Amino acid sequence: MFLTISTTGTPDAPATDLGFLLHKHPEKAQRFSTSHGTAHVLYPEATADRCTAALLLEVDPVALVRRAKGKGRGGAPDSALAQYVNDRPYAASSLLAVALGSVFSSAVKGQCAARPELTGRPRPLRIEVPVLPARGGAALVARLFEPLGWSVTAEPVPLDETFPQWGDSRYVRLVLEGETTLAEALRHLYVLLPVLDDSKHYWVAPDEVEKLLRSGEGWLENHPEQRLITRRYLAHRPSLTRDALARLAEADDTEPEALDNAVDEESDTPDKPVPLAVRRRAAVLAALRASGAARVLDLGCGQGQLVGELLKDPRFTEVVGVDVSVRALREAARRLGLERMTERQAARVKLLQGSLAYTDARLAGYDAAVLSEVVEHLDPPRLPALEYAVFGAARPATVIVTTPNAEYNVRWETLPAGHVRHADHRFEWNREEFRAWAAEIAERHRYAVEFTPVGPDDPEVGPPTQMATFHRHDLTTKHDPTTQHGPTTKEANAA
Repeated sequence: MFLTISTTGTPDAPATDLGFLLHKHPEKAQRFSTSHGTAHVLYPEATADRCTAALLLEVDPVALVRRAKGKGRGGAPDSALAQYVNDRPYAASSLLAVALGSVFSSAVKGQCAARPELTGRPRPLRIEVPVLPARGGAALVARLFEPLGWSVTAEPVPLDETFPQWGDSRYVRLVLEGETTLAEALRHLYVLLPVLDDSKHYWVAPDEVEKLLRSGEGWLENHPEQRLITRRYLAHRPSLTRDALARLAEADDTEPEALDNAVDEESDTPDKPVPLAVRRRAAVLAALRASGAARVLDLGCGQGQLVGELLKDPRFTEVVGVDVSVRALREAARRLGLERMTERQAARVKLLQGSLAYTDARLAGYDAAVLSEVVEHLDPPRLPALEYAVFGAARPATVIVTTPNAEYNVRWETLPAGHVRHADHRFEWNREEFRAWAAEIAERHRYAVEFTPVGPDDPEVGPPTQMATFHRHDLTTKHDPTTQHGPTTKEANAA
């Protein structure tokens, strides 16, 4: 099986920088032992204008059968003949994905000790896989790669060119073209090659969930085919699929109740519940409109979902998204289509890289700031620094904070007892803890605070998301009379 990665260069960025990123010198042909064969890395062309790296994987089908030991799905095929006569030496599959992850491990992680400035720099890439099994056909290939920003060519391979009446095989020739970082491109391939094959050559154990979440970070949580990708990557194992979807849910903000119904179905149902993310953004937007804010900060903006919603409303004349992750900001810029905006539209939005644990003069003077699902990602000792940076230094007229309600987790059937909703959550507060924290901040920095449930307000455990809206004491703020508020600061202190 074979794969090539090509790039073009400029006077400031020669194409041969690809060798630094892959940690493989263009002037050397190298070979590596893998668990099921030998991988070769070579460069058919390597000039400043154009560079191509090729990965050739020689598979030993007999060794593949011996190691699989008749495991069926997740191992070798069940049929005795199919164990020895199959497409494994020729067609891209999980074997090639594993070779990518092993041979180019530093590149997949986005590491380059010799030239670290190259890793986060998007560059034009062309990836070709001559023979790719695609259960679902060329249409599915496009559905998987196009949402990631790739221009996709998926040409069906005929069963026999001599007899065209036999039709096409289940294989395609794949060409991907786009501009992204090499690490992101390799992670896309690592996950989606076995997904398209819909089979794995090895037993799928629980640690595959971690591999999927790690390789899918930054794109899988918002992919329209998230559920199909998760099911197939985890070899249709329901328990692992539920676990992965539950952990992706906080990042993609899927309504917990919808997850169980998604495991065994290939497409969404017409009666899909309203996602919690949609309800959360609606609650935040309602609070911002009620406050009369025009210039808004989205602190910890991630991939820009809330920024996009704010830009749809002309009353918000300036929207600034801030995030510590450069990769998230790049994805936000792509989602928002900043390069395609008119000059007038672009003047309303800014994306800034920065840490919320430090004061930042750029954030002062705004009408409102939003911290939506942010505080729980900080280690508790860093919360005072965030508090001072937002409430003490920036001091917007209105601050809106949303965070998970830990009490509601018992209503999430796919979440093991005692677990937080996402692996990156450092903590999750119950309602009493959140209100005490908010009330102390309001007291110290001269704000009033109101509490609003977001999502179904369970009579026993409360809502899935809790929201606090802070208003500065020294300003007159309009309130929406239709909004249901919780206790005031004084009531929270009394509680």
